[in-house]
Amino acid sequence: MNIFKKRNPTKFTESLEKTRSSLVGQLGDLFKKSELDTEFWEDLEDTLISADTGLETAEKIVSQLRENAKAKNISTGKECLKELRSELKNIFDLKDEDPLTRAQKPVVFVMVGVNGAGKTTSIAKLTHLLISLNQKVILGAADTFRAAAVDQIQIWGDKLGVTVIAQDPGSDPGAVAFDTINAAKSRNMDVAIIDTAGRLQGKTNLMEELKKISKIIIRESDESSVKIILTIDGTTGQNGLIQAIEFTKFVSPDGIFLSKLDGTAKGGIAIAIADQLKIPIWFVGTGEQPDDIAVFDPNLFISRIID
Repeated sequence: MNIFKKRNPTKFTESLEKTRSSLVGQLGDLFKKSELDTEFWEDLEDTLISADTGLETAEKIVSQLRENAKAKNISTGKECLKELRSELKNIFDLKDEDPLTRAQKPVVFVMVGVNGAGKTTSIAKLTHLLISLNQKVILGAADTFRAAAVDQIQIWGDKLGVTVIAQDPGSDPGAVAFDTINAAKSRNMDVAIIDTAGRLQGKTNLMEELKKISKIIIRESDESSVKIILTIDGTTGQNGLIQAIEFTKFVSPDGIFLSKLDGTAKGGIAIAIADQLKIPIWFVGTGEQPDDIAVFDPNLFISRIID
């Protein structure tokens, strides 16, 4: 099973409209300049920053383009635009193996992220996508810190027709994860998706508990089958990136679910994530409904934001 073949390019393209509208015009005007002077490079850096690539990534891209322009004797904006495409492709050129390929069943997706990132809704969307691929899915409500969290997962479970393993609020989340994996094994499930409490990066005790939950899941599963997915709110820009960097100090995410991409004109955050985290973006949220999910396509992303 290759989950990444279910790309849904239409939804992905539509989710980039706000970013495209704000960025394409600026880049188009900029690259029409015939002279690659100091003003051109400064304007390019400012444009990238305005799209939320962040200062570090913007500086890196511009520095590389200047080097390429000098080495290849590039003198026009049109030629430089080709170099920008190439540089973005290099940034997104990450190891990106399908999470369901060569993994022993059940595959376990551990969903992590801060409160408000859209993690619960992202779980529903991922469940919907997997069901559409004829995968048998079970959910684990291991966010036991918020009383409403268990109810939210159970509501989605009822809507999507999947079983939810849960305990009372305040229960040990590690125990919920343990029960979910063993239920998945005994019921011959293809995928178990485990929700975890939204953690603020400054809460060291909660982050340490996340490490504990991850160890329990790996102990009860084939390690190659456990995939940690970090949910990042696409509308939070650099704050989301800072939160993600903090998460990587405690766990090692395998992939990113970039939520609410349709709600932002600053989709450049995807470039910053790939450049600074070196973690592939697997999925994007494209709306509020369960089927509003798309597999991230780097080539389509690049073509939509700069062509």
